[in-house]
Amino acid sequence: MTAVAAEAATAPARKPATMAQALNRALRDAMAEDPAVHLLGEDVGALGGVFRITDGLAKEFGEDRCTDTPLAEAGILGTAVGMAMYGLRPVVEMQFDAFAYPAFEQLISHVSRMRNRTRGAMPLPITVRVPYGGGIGGVEHHSDSSEAYYIATPGLHVVTPATVPDAYGLLRAAIASDDPVVVLEPKRLYWSKDDWNPEAPETVPPIGRAAVRRTGTSATLVTYGPSVPVCLEAAEAARAEGWDLEVVDLRSLVPFDDETVCASVRRTGRAVVVHEATGFGGPGGEIAARIGERCFHYLDAPVLRVTGFDIPYPAPMLERHHLPGVDRILDAVGRLQWESGWTEGSAR
Repeated sequence: MTAVAAEAATAPARKPATMAQALNRALRDAMAEDPAVHLLGEDVGALGGVFRITDGLAKEFGEDRCTDTPLAEAGILGTAVGMAMYGLRPVVEMQFDAFAYPAFEQLISHVSRMRNRTRGAMPLPITVRVPYGGGIGGVEHHSDSSEAYYIATPGLHVVTPATVPDAYGLLRAAIASDDPVVVLEPKRLYWSKDDWNPEAPETVPPIGRAAVRRTGTSATLVTYGPSVPVCLEAAEAARAEGWDLEVVDLRSLVPFDDETVCASVRRTGRAVVVHEATGFGGPGGEIAARIGERCFHYLDAPVLRVTGFDIPYPAPMLERHHLPGVDRILDAVGRLQWESGWTEGSAR
């Protein structure tokens, strides 16, 4: 047997797994390793959550550690604050993105400020899980992209996975963090699959680091969460136009990885920021500003954005027009070409 064959024979078995399964395993492993980890939220116990992310955990660890709560988001997060102050590591599930808004007072006034308020004496190791984004045909209050509110709140870390390994790794890192972390889980990716071994999860970059999902030379697509697969699809489609697009998955919105993003943009000379949230006041404006400040002399064209429209989330039958798609992304890349006099197949 060759060395390569021997290594393959002893490698951990990998099989298709969904993002939902990876999140469930992350919660299970964290609870098994640390009795201070408690889950709480609406229907997280017997039902296993609306999306079944906590399925089986109440049965395994008991209702005292996987607790169904009343429909009162402010009370849920306020309870988590008290739990964290007394040494526990609560993991809160907000059932849907727009359902989390009643908890903002607790999040902004206490969760994000306690470490600073106490000069570091009292961190609040709280993980807030928020299913977010569109693409599932949800009605109003079920498809918001509310990340701008969280990243504008000093004291919070904000992460969002786009792959199965990241779903496991980022959630485990969030629970282990002594800082409060908002984990934005893309609802439409819950059932996406990847080859993954839950018994030997691969090491992923830590919170605060982006990942280059596809290398390229013509332009950089900067994106995160539910828009990552869309950008990868657009990058493949762009090959027909002679464009070689790089795709950077931010993974972590706060802390933000300027190093990886700027290294990519400096190589390609062009950037498009893609996300589902609104354009005006959305994360893309901050990302474009950071790229402009740090990469100005490397840019061959202005940084462009492809985002959701500046409207409340539309009815399900209209969401395909609202969400950034391949055609809108390629249109932006084409405008980069027009702005800079770029010709097909050109590269830096």
